[in-house]
Amino acid sequence: MRYLAAACQTDFPNPTTRTEITDRVGRMLAMIERAVVGYRPFGDVRLVVFPEFAHAAPIYETAEELADKLAVPLPNEHTDRYHKKAREHGIYIQTGSFLEVCTKYPGRVFNTTCLIGPDGLLYKYRKVHPWLPWEVHASPHDLPDYTDHPFPVAETEIGTLGCAICYDWIFPEAIRELALQGAEVLIRVSAYMDPWGATPPLDWWTVVNRCRALENTAFVVAANQGASAHHYPPFSWPGGSMIVDYDGRILSQADPGPGEKIVVSTIDVAQLRAEKQRRTGHALLAHRRPEVYRHAAKPAFPPAGAAAITYAMNEERTRRTGSP
Repeated sequence: MRYLAAACQTDFPNPTTRTEITDRVGRMLAMIERAVVGYRPFGDVRLVVFPEFAHAAPIYETAEELADKLAVPLPNEHTDRYHKKAREHGIYIQTGSFLEVCTKYPGRVFNTTCLIGPDGLLYKYRKVHPWLPWEVHASPHDLPDYTDHPFPVAETEIGTLGCAICYDWIFPEAIRELALQGAEVLIRVSAYMDPWGATPPLDWWTVVNRCRALENTAFVVAANQGASAHHYPPFSWPGGSMIVDYDGRILSQADPGPGEKIVVSTIDVAQLRAEKQRRTGHALLAHRRPEVYRHAAKPAFPPAGAAAITYAMNEERTRRTGSP
């Protein structure tokens, strides 16, 4: 229950068609090999995490264009390649996000990451909070007939793992859903852009990762997009991929700035479990008082329902909802 995790950030040109995904997967498989073999003298890498948009980004203005040019069903031949690598090394891979189409939800595109272990696909996580108004892929919240668990976790030999994507992490309620199901390692698959990155004055990336770790008494392994501005315009992507312990300590972090980087640190699940059993102070999950949080469950942002999701629709829903 003590192992190394590797947060791997990528710096690929922005793909325009799904045919480009194959080469990206090949590059990420090579990064996995570098992490597992290169750090072997220092420990066993058992968890490898990649960023949001590592396979494809929602660069087109409509879900129809995304489905036509970039989206793929999951699982597929790419996840098969990850499974082969996971089985080879006995590791768990949290893939970079795919744009996903699913016959169960026709006309919708999801932003999806997969947890793949030696025995295959363990869960698919679909982004619940798209970055509005720009992202026009669907949230599970948009679909009244959505039957899959919106916040899945996986019990594994390296601990209970749960994942959420980028903007999801700005919503404490989302990550708490994972923690309340027993997640001991919270995984962030992210494409966080400047200026809300890893350096002051708006170092949201660092602050949020540390806060979600300490408020949920869980490790955080966070891989951020490291693409330079000419690869994923109009934004630049500050990287700063990091690993944080359950008290909010930064255990390791890649230097802020674009570029392909790998950062590793130790995940000690046995120590975490001992601390959670011992502590009566700062036992934050135990000290919650949900009965008095009267407004937390009130409806806010309206689901899209059957309507096609567009940039204009996202802006209109935001204005209609407003702030308390």
